[in-house]
Amino acid sequence: MIQAESASLLYNDHGKEVWACREIDLAVKQGEFLGILGPSGSGKSSLLYLLSGLKTPTSGRVLYNGQALGTLSDDKRSELRLNAFGFIFQHPHLIGYLTASENVQAACRGKDTISETEELFESLGIGDLLHRRPHELSGGQRQRVCAARALVGGRHAIFADEPTAALDHINGLKVVDILAEHRNGGSLVMVTHDLTMLEKADRIVEIVDGSLVQMDRVP
Repeated sequence: MIQAESASLLYNDHGKEVWACREIDLAVKQGEFLGILGPSGSGKSSLLYLLSGLKTPTSGRVLYNGQALGTLSDDKRSELRLNAFGFIFQHPHLIGYLTASENVQAACRGKDTISETEELFESLGIGDLLHRRPHELSGGQRQRVCAARALVGGRHAIFADEPTAALDHINGLKVVDILAEHRNGGSLVMVTHDLTMLEKADRIVEIVDGSLVQMDRVP
């Protein structure tokens, strides 16, 4: 479904070239839970951004269902991310003047997802927070709202960048379990430095200094 072919991402850091990702070849299969494991600064978040179309490769390409993302206009890529992909970032981003429930439903462009949102909030242990605004929530609660937003409406792929960073270990595992169980056949690509969060992954790849160093390891 998603295929990186010799995909590299090069940054210019005050005149110095920095390879965030170097010639990555990686396929994300339909419906699989793929874990991307690596230490801080290894390039794992950059790889996630390449696979999801948030970043365009400096060289090589990334394809979604056979279509090279780099050939799409900015508007088309934005539309793809809105309709087909769900995102959870390390730091929860919510719209301050909307309630938690409204933040989730805003990602669905007018679809009636109220019942689904309520069910997801219950599963995530935040069923009593539907009408709270972000400033009334803890960091962990905001992150669980972001998890619900990524899942609601049915997505072809969910991209999660350290989604458990603001949670304790038990609640972190719970969120990962819910992401894995409620993705309705979609793929889950999750970046983490914590191997214990990938117990249910179908496959794990490891990245160090921008390069994949180990492939197809079963947890």
